[in-house]
Amino acid sequence: MSTAVAVKRADTRARTKLGWLDSSHSFSFGGHYEPGNTHHGLLLVSNDDRVAASTGFSTHPHQDMEIVTWVLSGRLEHKDSEGNKGELYPGLAQRMTAGTGIWHSEMNPSRTEEVHFIQMWVVPDTERVDPGYEQLDINRELDRGGLQVVASGRGDDGAISIRQREAVLWGGRLKGADTVAVPEAHHAHLFVARGRLELEGAGALAEGDAARLVGAGTPEITAGPEGAEVLIWVTA
Repeated sequence: MSTAVAVKRADTRARTKLGWLDSSHSFSFGGHYEPGNTHHGLLLVSNDDRVAASTGFSTHPHQDMEIVTWVLSGRLEHKDSEGNKGELYPGLAQRMTAGTGIWHSEMNPSRTEEVHFIQMWVVPDTERVDPGYEQLDINRELDRGGLQVVASGRGDDGAISIRQREAVLWGGRLKGADTVAVPEAHHAHLFVARGRLELEGAGALAEGDAARLVGAGTPEITAGPEGAEVLIWVTA
């Protein structure tokens, strides 16, 4: 198995800036297309979105995709054509199975504060399933420290479920100098949502940086003095 670790810095990501939206894309997205940057393993989209107060994504469709949303600050209101409604906040994981087709909106309900969130898309292992929705507060688990399962296709307790048996999302709110190991997988995508950290074999990563690992085993990450929040997808 070949081994590789590639770092993608925050300032190299394609960026969409509108009056109400500031979005940085880890992979090709929308009008931003790079032939060599379309996915990492089963992860197709990892968007770092900031949406201004009282604005957002009006009703639009999706199909055959597992969409996981993770709020870092502020709140995000979800409504969809299946009758699901929810208001996301930090530590509340959300999964939407687009399946045969779903329409949804994502709006910032605050009149004064922006909402900052990461939205991630994973290819499902079965297409044309019924659309679905799930949300789960995992703040208690995150407070235990280390890495915690946020979303899983393997039936892990305490996580939202996704329809992809070969994918798991881990999250961690690491305190200063905390050290954890990246879970082993053929593909691992580590995103620094907040703070700074050191990745064994790759060096320093700052907020918004990502590391793409292939067959890299279980390198350690160590949070900087102020701590760090990380999101790690491990997939086939």
